Amino acid sequence: MEDLAKTPHLMLFTSKGQGCLPLVGRNYWAIGRSKDNDCVIRDHCISRNHAILQSTGAGEFLLIDLGSRNGTFVNERRVGIPVTLCNGDLITFGKTKVEFYCPSSDQSDESDESSLERDTMVLHERRLMSVMVVDIRNFTVLARQLDDNLLSSLIGNWFRGAGEIIRQSGSWVDKYIGDAVMAIWFHGQKEVKEEDLIRIFQAVNDLNLMTKKLSQEYPVPFELSIGAGINTGYAMVGNTGSGDHPDYTAIGDTVNAAFRLESATKGLELDIAVGEQTYQYLADLARIENLFQKHMVTLKGYEQPTVTYGVTFDHLDKFLTKSSS
Repeated sequence: MEDLAKTPHLMLFTSKGQGCLPLVGRNYWAIGRSKDNDCVIRDHCISRNHAILQSTGAGEFLLIDLGSRNGTFVNERRVGIPVTLCNGDLITFGKTKVEFYCPSSDQSDESDESSLERDTMVLHERRLMSVMVVDIRNFTVLARQLDDNLLSSLIGNWFRGAGEIIRQSGSWVDKYIGDAVMAIWFHGQKEVKEEDLIRIFQAVNDLNLMTKKLSQEYPVPFELSIGAGINTGYAMVGNTGSGDHPDYTAIGDTVNAAFRLESATKGLELDIAVGEQTYQYLADLARIENLFQKHMVTLKGYEQPTVTYGVTFDHLDKFLTKSSS
């Protein structure tokens, strides 16, 4: 129990007694009634895929409801968008009470050498990767016009659909951020294969179609749409998982630029913005010159203008059709 007191964990209170889920060894945990979840709760009021708990890698944990029928509550308040948990928060899934513990670790007795060794283990490998960031457009306006229950169901189903699409494309959701997701695809040490890029752009296209489908299923005040930023380059990564949960976390300019590129799509009035290196890898594919538009943009945090290539979903669909023929 002494070790548990120093470890982030969930304490479950059920009719059969207490249970504990240590929050270590990976960066997300699926919670629900279905047996394929990391935390299976046998409660008929809980959805098969109810929620996800996401570690940010900076000592914080985000709770994301996946559009569950009966909702997820933190300290008796229903949460519709990702919320950062605090030590001692009481979570309710269906009729099951769960308490979140994340005690601050006392590292005052650690030597500088051991601290450096720990930090080096977290970020230890430089990899060539493509980073995709996808964001729901005008989400703030949408949140003001929908009631909390409807908004929770909508965003939860969008997160769930995004996760399924990205997993089918050979990646995973590395981060859930408000109304956005980030995913990573790893390449070879020095090369990016054609099928890797096609898979990424197909995932973006599928995310767009899934978002439009949700527009038809919910009484939203305007059609839902997304913007995406895709960037390719090297970044430092660390593996905190095992088995079928690779749980890589990436940091560096390649990741930062992907977020900035997504933001740039709004000013460019385009759906997708890709980095210059991503475009160069694409240039070996058939006829993309008339589909992608070259722009010079000033990205937040960057002193010099950056070259980016933008494309609409209509043109992306043509590109994918040509690539598959």
